[in-house]
Order: sequence, then structure tokens, then C-alpha cells
Amino acid sequence: MAATLATLRRPAGGRARIEWDGTSVTRKVGGMGGRLEGKVTLITGAARGQGRSHAVRLAREGADVIGLDIGRDIDTVAYPLATGAELAETASEVEALGRRMVTAEADVRDLDAVRAAVTDGVNTLGGVDIVLANAGIGMIDPEVPAPTAFRDVLDINLVGVWNTVHVAAPIMIEQGRGGSIVLTGSVMALSGRGGAGNAGADGYTAAKHALVGLTRSWANWLAPHNIRVNSVHPTGVNTPMIDNDAIQQFLASLPKDGPDMGNLLDVPVIEAEDVSNAIAWLVSDEARYVTGVALPVDAGFLVK
Repeated sequence: MAATLATLRRPAGGRARIEWDGTSVTRKVGGMGGRLEGKVTLITGAARGQGRSHAVRLAREGADVIGLDIGRDIDTVAYPLATGAELAETASEVEALGRRMVTAEADVRDLDAVRAAVTDGVNTLGGVDIVLANAGIGMIDPEVPAPTAFRDVLDINLVGVWNTVHVAAPIMIEQGRGGSIVLTGSVMALSGRGGAGNAGADGYTAAKHALVGLTRSWANWLAPHNIRVNSVHPTGVNTPMIDNDAIQQFLASLPKDGPDMGNLLDVPVIEAEDVSNAIAWLVSDEARYVTGVALPVDAGFLVK
């Protein structure tokens, strides 16, 4: 079969790609920006921390955003949660990049609230192509009874993810344009290091381990629809989930001869944008054949 190759001009930092129209091959050049142009991303926990970082990074790549966050504290959680004002600030940062963002204050434990928020965003922005099930909590107040502590973490960090995906995935299937889902796990999904029988920590580890199983199960469920499902597993990230008084008091109370919870690389915590960089790749066409993967972003924590 005859084919003609167009002249290739590669600007500094450019990246060539091949396009096939059935009779000829052309080779075009583009940079890193805009690789998510025309996509709509659903992000839970979007008001601050990793969620805000993901929203801004994907907006920079061309995506519009549906952003959910709870907008209030939960009595059993040991530190303040995100506010409506912080969610509005995320929207401002996305819009400053020339993208659109629809926000809603919704508790991921509430399936009906998640469905209403996602439906509004989809109707406004024209669908959903990417889902980042990112909402989660960390430390529970030590005064909370153990069964409640365990269950509250599971309800948010696991049931909330199930709710998010089971609202968004049918929409993505019906659209028929494929897509990508990324679940936010943790190195605690792939390690038991530091386990001590604490109910809240048990709930956290159980929920994050479960996300690995759901990643693999959902990858099989959604592959026929060209929807990829992966999970990311960060080490400690410099966000309000760990940068708060309750966590600092807890860390100060640990015995010096306790388990080593440090990273292999010489960094105590990573930044939210380090996780966003991994996600930006996972949801792009550059990772189009990557699905069912549990990807550590962990500064070597898991191999130490």
C-alpha cells in the first residue's frame, strides 16, 4: 500500500505523532500541553491538597472539571476538613487557566448526593471522561470508640469510592467514548508496615487494600468499553491530611525505636504535584494500554 510521509518539523521540546487517514501517513508535532483537550474530569476531594493539585494539573492539560468536596467537618475526624471557600478557590485556579469547573458540596458517603452533583456537572460540561476518586480521610479522633472509628474510615475511603465510580461509570459507558478512572490509594494499600491494631488505622489500611482489588475487578468490568482503571499509591504527601496538629502530636508520641516509616529516597514527604504528574500520565493517551495497575508514587517506601 502506497503512503506519503509529510514533512516533519519538530520545534524545541515538541513531540511527533503519526496520523493515518486510510491512504496516507502524516506526522504532526505537539507539545505536552493540551493532551486532555476536550475532556471532562470528575474529582472528589477537590477543595485542597491532592484534589486541588489534580484539578489544576489536568486543567493545564486542557480538561474541564467537576469538583466535589464535603465542605464541612466530620465529628469523628481529628483534624479540620475542607471548606466551601477552599473548593471555590480551586475553581478560581482552574478558571484562571481558561477551563471550566462545576463544583458541589457533597459527602461521598451519600450516593444520592454524589449522583445529583455528577449529573449537574455532566449536564453543564457535556459528559465525563476521567474520574479521580480521591476523597478520603486520615486520622480519627483517639476518643472515638473503636468500632465507630473503623467504620467511619471504611465508609469514606472505600464506600465513597464505590459510590463515585458506580455513579460515573454508567455515564461513561453510555457515552461510548472510553475513558480513564484512577483511585487514590496509599502505600498502606501495599504494605502492613507500622500496623498496631489501632481501629482508625486498621480501617485506613483495609480500605486502601480493598481499592487494589477494585482496581483489578473494575479494569475487567470496564475494558470492553475502553475505560481503563488504575490506582496510585503515594507515600506521605504534604497536604492538610498529614500537616495538622493531630498528626504532629501523634508522630511526636511514637517511640523512637518504633517501626521505620521513612522513605528510601531522602525526602520525608512528597508534594501533591508529584502524584498529579503520575495521574496526568495515567489518564492520557500515553498510557492508553495501561489498566489494572497499582502504581506507587512512594520515594522508594515499598522497597525499603
